[in-house]
Amino acid sequence: MTPHARLSGAMEVLDDILARRRPASDALKDWGLSHRFAGSKDRAGIATIVYDALRRRASAAWVLGQPPGEETGRALVLGMLVLQRGMTVAQVSDLCSGERFAPAPLSDDERARLERPDLTGAPAHVQGDYPEWIHDELVAVFGDDVVAEARALAERAPLDIRVNTLLVTREEAQNALAFLAPIETPHAPFGLRIAMGDDGRGPALQSEPEFIKGWFEIQDEGSQLAALVAHPGEKAQVVDLCAGAGGKTLALAALMDNAGQIYATDLDARRLAPIHDRLARSGARNVQIRSPRGKADAVEDLDGRADVVLVDAPCTGTGTWRRNPDAKWRLRPGSLEQRRSEQERVLDRAARLVKPGGRIVYVTCSVLPAENDGAIEALLARTDGFSPVPSADLLAAAGLQALAPHVRETRLGLQMSPLKTGVDGFYVAALTRAG
Repeated sequence: MTPHARLSGAMEVLDDILARRRPASDALKDWGLSHRFAGSKDRAGIATIVYDALRRRASAAWVLGQPPGEETGRALVLGMLVLQRGMTVAQVSDLCSGERFAPAPLSDDERARLERPDLTGAPAHVQGDYPEWIHDELVAVFGDDVVAEARALAERAPLDIRVNTLLVTREEAQNALAFLAPIETPHAPFGLRIAMGDDGRGPALQSEPEFIKGWFEIQDEGSQLAALVAHPGEKAQVVDLCAGAGGKTLALAALMDNAGQIYATDLDARRLAPIHDRLARSGARNVQIRSPRGKADAVEDLDGRADVVLVDAPCTGTGTWRRNPDAKWRLRPGSLEQRRSEQERVLDRAARLVKPGGRIVYVTCSVLPAENDGAIEALLARTDGFSPVPSADLLAAAGLQALAPHVRETRLGLQMSPLKTGVDGFYVAALTRAG
């Protein structure tokens, strides 16, 4: 397919997404099935255009004069090419030639608007490309930086890996992957960052021999830092209450150097499925997987015994918009309320597990105060015997004092973000139970 044809394909996919409010991955899959002549590179190229257009959905529509709810795939692509990729009107016009499989030529109105893509008078949610209804929440955490932070959340994410120190050092892994030119992550001591291609796609790391041997896991630096802040200590008894696929479980196992014990569980047993193979590769021997059976509580026998309970809570995922740009446009107020209810239940469960003198470490990949400080405040209001750990103490205990200028200290925790920290939007807070 030509670049012109890829643009046309992306516009079709976006029209489908806009009309049916469906995940971009589903729309792209259906398009591929109905256009089997398109090769893998063509499908990847179309996906990149689609996701980049969704990153700039509000601002692109504004530039093309389309109100919310009336956007077209064509407008989002044209606006993105100018706003996100910095193309000139002449370059966009060359792609929209109207020839076979190419988009129709630019209209006079489109040309005039693309020549002056000024967002100066646009509302903050348009300049930052986020849903208007969460504006107050974002201002509550980012203040005057809300537009800059939101724009950073609309950029492409880097590709980070965590070196498994149970098997190799970071230097050994870096040398083995030298052909990918990995660099050390700015803050996480066991992370490496690998450059993405011009199309926004990274190498197929999961097919590399070093991955198969368990030398590294793909994990955003922010997630690595959250595990470090948990700082359980080598001989601790740890419950990873929302372990999912096991990313933070594996990070904790390496931090504990295979000492102590980690109990990994999740309310949804299906989410635990990938952890078994990952554990086998990693060489971790201090992890016990507790899969729920029916309505039985998989960790009931651990009540009051855990030194650390890690709650990697279900959340809206607003901190991962760099990786999932379509998710922010499908987010609804009801979704936030549902997540807050789930957070309440899992924090109440954590409170029963932790022993006197122990800690709950609460983590989300969200930037919304309602499910961060708000969730912790609600737990403190309904549960006696817990007190928050100051952020400075959390960072000092983890040996991460240098991270302090790169995070936002909230009332009860700390907030990482793409603009300030260079990572996904992770929130971390800790509560100590009175001894």
